[in-house]
Amino acid sequence: MSPLLLKQLWHTPLANASDQEIVYRDQLRLSYRQVYARISQFGAALAASGFRRGEVIAVMDHDSHRYLECYFAIPMYGAVMMTVNTKLTPAQIAYTLNHSGASMVLLHADFIPVIENIRTELSNIQKFIVMADGAPLPSTSLQFADEYESWLADRIDNDFGFADFDENTRATVFYTTGTTGAPKGVYYTHRQLMLHTLAAGMALTAPAARQRFHCEDVYMPLTPMFHVHAWGIPYIATLLGVKQVYPGRYAPDMLLKLIRDEHVTFSHGVPTLLRMILTAAQSSSVDLRGWKVVVGGSALPQALAKQALEMGVDCFSGYGLSETAPILTLAQLNECSSAQDQLADDALATLCCAGRAIPLVDLRIVDDTMRPQLHDGHSSGEIVVRAPWLTQGYLDHAEASAALWQGGYLHTQDIGAIDRNGYLRITDRLKDVIKVAGEWVSSLELENALTLVTGIKEVAVIGVPDKRWGERPLALLVVDKALFSESAAHDQMRSSIECGSISKHALLTQFKQVDTIAKTSVGKIDKKALRAEHAATP
Repeated sequence: MSPLLLKQLWHTPLANASDQEIVYRDQLRLSYRQVYARISQFGAALAASGFRRGEVIAVMDHDSHRYLECYFAIPMYGAVMMTVNTKLTPAQIAYTLNHSGASMVLLHADFIPVIENIRTELSNIQKFIVMADGAPLPSTSLQFADEYESWLADRIDNDFGFADFDENTRATVFYTTGTTGAPKGVYYTHRQLMLHTLAAGMALTAPAARQRFHCEDVYMPLTPMFHVHAWGIPYIATLLGVKQVYPGRYAPDMLLKLIRDEHVTFSHGVPTLLRMILTAAQSSSVDLRGWKVVVGGSALPQALAKQALEMGVDCFSGYGLSETAPILTLAQLNECSSAQDQLADDALATLCCAGRAIPLVDLRIVDDTMRPQLHDGHSSGEIVVRAPWLTQGYLDHAEASAALWQGGYLHTQDIGAIDRNGYLRITDRLKDVIKVAGEWVSSLELENALTLVTGIKEVAVIGVPDKRWGERPLALLVVDKALFSESAAHDQMRSSIECGSISKHALLTQFKQVDTIAKTSVGKIDKKALRAEHAATP
């Protein structure tokens, strides 16, 4: 019986789409056949360097064809790919490299200064391979074993024999940053990644027309490849044999150029990045019609979704965690509807909710005793899940692993409700819920209501201490001062209360205009930082 290994994802595209393109920025075009040959050279280079199965190889690169090669070659060899979150602090990067046990780093030249500053702290690293994009290397104190292209070119074996091994062999590890303590290592086996690829791929390809990913799409990630395997979509894209476009360092002009020139039709990313691209497209008159975008990481505001739909962008939400590989749900509509139909309030609300569970996901909402709650759209509880690909725990952290899987289900720490049609609506993170006079108030629902106010460009709602009420909501607003009116914000809150979409305690919300709203390393709103910064707001 053949084990479930990542190398099997190449069988179909090599047989049916070997001439299909994989594009890096405006610099390089390779066919699937050529990329697989480079993956074979990669395997041969690892063998020649004496690497053993189970060793950890870290990657620090922008989104590129090289990163895609790492996604396959390292685990296919039997080693473990560790994706370094380059947005972390130098101290956190040093911790993750040491904790993972990485012995080699594939390092883009842009990140040389980071590694120079922490080199003496890296106890396990024996070898650096530099990635230079053809540019001269900067002066550095680091000693490089080789340059990536030369390292591959030295191996003329274009058909390296990747052996079979146990499908439960670890394939990847990366680090997720929580609200407290050091980053925690999340790890996945070949079997887990293959099952996630098949289930998420089935869900994405299932719809008849809209909110789908199919073999004629052109794929470009807008989620950093260091973050949860770029949501697992590069694996699905490779299995489908679609054209893939990798943008390197994210810059609005380059992203728009690639969307336009390469005819990109499918992407995924956080709301802030979608907003940035829509704004850039409007200012440069780039037509985005036909582009499909899965939005995750943070709640998709209805105002942003409406703007995207009006520009011809088929956007919809997805939900998952680093610990779930990550896709658990997708907000695909039941019926095959037109773009105009999707602008209706009920359809828009559905596209912006977390969505319905993809195949093989057992998703429940439970109370404090793990008792399931009704799927009536109103009863809420913590979201817990089971699926064959969820991480089994945190690397060398037994206590946190036990808490993650308490009661036999993975605890998401998110609060939500499920309606009769199976659509999940997330109301808040457990740690972000605001308790006003003993009643829970959802920060996400307040944010969604305020995004509908003219002139509000970005909003984050947090709870701040209040002597009378215990807590009260504070809405931090990035606004267009020429368009924004605080009275309009109050009117919107009253209207939302009257229709029952937010709690009456929302009337206690204070407003504060800010220049920027703090984000995490992967573009999510950093509410921990915001609470620390604004807790003293009167």
